[in-house]
Amino acid sequence: MMNNKDSEDDLVTSRNPHNLANGRGTFLGFQNVHDFKSKARSSSALNSEASALIPDGGLSPCVIRVLGVGGGGCNAVDRMLETAVGGVEYWAINTDAQALGRSKALGAKVLNIGSAVTRGLGAGGDPDVGRMAAEESREDIALMVEGTDLCFITSGMGGGTGSGAAPVVSEIAKESGALTVAIVTKPFAFEGRRRMRQATDAIARLREYVDTVIVVSNNKLLEIIPDDTPVTAAFRVADDILRQGVVGISEIIVRPGLINVDFADVRSVMKDAGSALMGIGTGVGKTSAEDAAIAAISSPLLDEPVQDATGVVFNILGPRNLSLQEVNRAARVIYDNVHEDANVIFGALVDDTIEDEVSITVLATGFNSAAAGVGDPDSFPDFLSER
Repeated sequence: MMNNKDSEDDLVTSRNPHNLANGRGTFLGFQNVHDFKSKARSSSALNSEASALIPDGGLSPCVIRVLGVGGGGCNAVDRMLETAVGGVEYWAINTDAQALGRSKALGAKVLNIGSAVTRGLGAGGDPDVGRMAAEESREDIALMVEGTDLCFITSGMGGGTGSGAAPVVSEIAKESGALTVAIVTKPFAFEGRRRMRQATDAIARLREYVDTVIVVSNNKLLEIIPDDTPVTAAFRVADDILRQGVVGISEIIVRPGLINVDFADVRSVMKDAGSALMGIGTGVGKTSAEDAAIAAISSPLLDEPVQDATGVVFNILGPRNLSLQEVNRAARVIYDNVHEDANVIFGALVDDTIEDEVSITVLATGFNSAAAGVGDPDSFPDFLSER
């Protein structure tokens, strides 16, 4: 049990909401749940001050929160915090109190859900336990997401907390009025049939509540990583894919750039979009932007061609000397390969730490569930389906 007199109070536990506390940055701490409620329901300016400060010192009216649910989701949040986007608030949500320590140390706000159900010891791989933990902490989660404009739920599907709690968290976020986007992974085949089944069932439930769900099959990563990649490194790649999806959307909203995009633009593509797919590409040299665009739309992560999408959001990130002509050529590649009636939104940003590389993240929406491999038992690897 937590000692309420210790600094460990910064770890939020269910039925102990007075400890909803600050992570790194300017976020406010609260002495009790009533203070938290009054703060959460105050003016949008306060929400912006806490959650939407952008690098140039201005305030964005868009409040963005990223909720990592379960071990995989919290790992992804940890990765995001290493290169955190200003103006985004990060939460790590788990049934395993000990595992939340790393996220807290990196600057995330943390919520230990279901303390009565799990006693902070985890869900034991059981989605029913994860679901009950989230239901127990429903009020705390509702307070967390109140006032959010854009809410990302990121999780690794297949385990207990991610599979069980993420759909509940998504439901609560959607009920709050937020544009709700889930970016989740399906297990590697070697993780077994049970985890694959739990992941498939959980993704089907997610689709009932979120505006957009982006599913990344970890098996697809085997096509883009070297054969000798250690298992631990492969899981880090999966975490990084989740990070790039969240960052790719968030940055074009909150960061000033060559070409800016507002929240209404993103909402027009992602509201009630259903299943979506993501492609990531990089390029180096004279044709880096164009090469990155070609790589992104032909990424192994895309199960279907972007021509079938009804909406596309893409983000171009390059060095300070990225020219408008390069941006134009990259954008032309995307436009020439999507449906002529597709709603296409894009932004272009520069990063002083990049020297000669351009990266592009493409999110294609408007696919049906079968096309995106969501909730489809036939999307199991062959050797798992045979059993």
